[in-house]
Amino acid sequence: MKRKKKKVIKKKEVSKFKKIASFTSQSIKSAYEGYKKSKKAKKLESARLEKVSQKKELRLREEQIKKDQEKIILREEELKFQDKERKTKENELIKKNNELSNKENEIKLKIEELKLKEKELKSKLDKLNVKEEEQKRKDVDLKVREEEQRLKEQRERRRKFKEQKIKALEEKKQKDLENIRIKEWEEKFDREKKLMEEKERIKDERIRLKDLEYRKSKNLDDDNVNEELTSKLETLDINKSSNN
Repeated sequence: MKRKKKKVIKKKEVSKFKKIASFTSQSIKSAYEGYKKSKKAKKLESARLEKVSQKKELRLREEQIKKDQEKIILREEELKFQDKERKTKENELIKKNNELSNKENEIKLKIEELKLKEKELKSKLDKLNVKEEEQKRKDVDLKVREEEQRLKEQRERRRKFKEQKIKALEEKKQKDLENIRIKEWEEKFDREKKLMEEKERIKDERIRLKDLEYRKSKNLDDDNVNEELTSKLETLDINKSSNN
């Protein structure tokens, strides 16, 4: 009877051990599967986070690229504006250079005109100097003739005075003749006086001409100087021609 109990006890222990072993095996298997699932979940989460990070980084890069493109567009617009402004300044500079060139040409033409007028004025002054020299020679000749005439008249008066003493009958006739000659002499004297006055006027004209030359040398109004000088020269030529 005792042996049967021992066998029953052994069977119970074996059954219990089998149950524990089965439970342990299932627990290990379940824990391993849980570990695998947990590891897979972590891996998926890591992949998800990495993907989110990549998307975020990609979005940031896209935004940066967009900003860079905007900067490039702004820079291109700025360069276009600067290029347009530079071209405008270049055109203004070309225009100013053309205006300056035109002004220089006008100045050159004006200088040539002034040189031509100066040459004409010099020619007129040379002619005037020649006429003055001729007038001087005429004045000298006139003075010589006047002196000869004066001496001649003086001798004639002396001769007549002597003749009047000798020839009483011819006194009246001779006196009349003398009066006629005196009258002619007075007329001639008047002419000579007028000539002297004209010489004084010519001298004054000469002084005015020198004043005009001086004004011209001081860069005064060339047109007015030339006009006035020309008028004086013409007047002087006319008066000299009339006196000659």
